[in-house]
Amino acid sequence: MTPSHPHRSPWIAIFALYAAGLGAAGQFAKMAVILPELGRAYPQAGAALGFLISLISLMGVLLGLVAGLLVARIGFRRTLLWALLIGAAISLIETLLPPLPLMLGLRVIEGSTHLALVVAAPTLIAQVAPDRIRPAALTLWGTYFSVAFAATAFLGVPLARSFGPQILFALHAGWMILMALVLLRLLPADRTRPQASPQMALSPAALLRRHLSLYSSAFLSAPAWGWLFYTLTFVAILAVWPPLLPPATGTLTATLAPLAAITASMTLGVTLLRHWPAVRVVMLGFALALGLALILPFAPENPVPVIALFGALGLVQGASFAAIPQLNDTVGDRALANGALAQMGNLGNMLGTPLMLGVLAVGGKPAVIAVLALCYGMALITHLGLDRARRRLQP
Repeated sequence: MTPSHPHRSPWIAIFALYAAGLGAAGQFAKMAVILPELGRAYPQAGAALGFLISLISLMGVLLGLVAGLLVARIGFRRTLLWALLIGAAISLIETLLPPLPLMLGLRVIEGSTHLALVVAAPTLIAQVAPDRIRPAALTLWGTYFSVAFAATAFLGVPLARSFGPQILFALHAGWMILMALVLLRLLPADRTRPQASPQMALSPAALLRRHLSLYSSAFLSAPAWGWLFYTLTFVAILAVWPPLLPPATGTLTATLAPLAAITASMTLGVTLLRHWPAVRVVMLGFALALGLALILPFAPENPVPVIALFGALGLVQGASFAAIPQLNDTVGDRALANGALAQMGNLGNMLGTPLMLGVLAVGGKPAVIAVLALCYGMALITHLGLDRARRRLQP
């Protein structure tokens, strides 16, 4: 696929797809960063308020592979545009602050549109970007979640405090509609019409077989397995570690750590991807993160090691997306790999923070550090094993 104007720079379409990704991440961020305001809007919700965030992750766990199959079947542009428009409609309904059960139902539907976006957009970026810029383009895509959360926290929280959460939902709807209009202009029509095929059957038995086939493939599943260990720790560290530090140090860590990940991804990560395969960059990131995790006990109140650890995770962040087209040649396989990555990422996000909080309650800081080191060590071992498996399969 190429943009509808062949002489236009591919970066225009890439940045537009990235902006659509910011809208997808905003489906998480618009709720996560204003929980106190939502608590005032739903005073009887109690712990159920957390489901406004976690239901999207749950949908990703259950339907990640289904999303990959359906997006490939329906068409990437068609899926992206409909997901943006349906997502915008849901945000507009959310401005009414409907009763909590209805709001939770809306979040289930919104989780489905989120999945469609995070499968279709990076697959389209890999198609639009020429070989020479594809690693950089997908590294940029890998920052969409952190950037959206930072922007929503910086701009959206003050607005929500002043005008209520409705203003944030309305702005999100406007962003999604704008991106749909822009991408309608930039992206050419899908070459094939929606169709069913035996290879894309969605019966429970067929889906089970597809899951087993996908996660046993050293090519399709490698980015997803690494992404599981990344997401198990990324948000969890931000939630658990800064409160364990002195207040000023904790604030500094919470602010700089995500920025370190973005900076490392877009500088060192892009440079390394010009010379190394993406999987090797991912393994370097996990190896550095492992080493930095082992340093943490020797600098318990120093923010530098944990900020540097996030820099190492930044290498994993971008290179994991860049690995998908390097390991998989067809757009169908890339969509499946993106679906698997979304599935494992949502599983990690859903389990990571509760896991770290539980470990902290039982064993304190040393136990948290041990779990971090275990996660990064397991990620490295998994990638090394899958790399050996691919070498055996290649002539």
